[in-house]
Amino acid sequence: MHLLVSIEKMPQTSENQPSEKITTSGDDCATSPNCGLGFSHGLAVTLRIVAGKWKPLILYFLLDGAKRYGELKRTIPGVSDKVLIQQLKELEADRVLARTDYKEVPPRVDYALTPLGHSLAVAIVPMCTWGTQHMAEMETIFADRDA
Repeated sequence: MHLLVSIEKMPQTSENQPSEKITTSGDDCATSPNCGLGFSHGLAVTLRIVAGKWKPLILYFLLDGAKRYGELKRTIPGVSDKVLIQQLKELEADRVLARTDYKEVPPRVDYALTPLGHSLAVAIVPMCTWGTQHMAEMETIFADRDA
């Protein structure tokens, strides 16, 4: 079954925030050309690409342009070299980022979003916005949950 999502703009709420109504509907897997690939809906495709603790951050931080490995490492505190390299290779294999090796001494390599990767990274921005808007509330919720 494929999941189709549509967003309908609703009148603004009392907090002067636009509200959206999200509806979903499924269609029969037999009518979808992608069913044989093992994906039941578009969200499964997206999650397969961004699965990994650091991949959404990598994509998000590459939105403002190509970065060298060291720049990415400094931008994403807490990521190990091994995991960052692995996730960069996976994103390159998924064709959402491109690795450019300049064949120089000392070595210079940078990473940039492909058009496909840019379209995915843009979809991550609203999640970042939501996280920023609800950060304090979520910190309290996580502290209560983990206590």
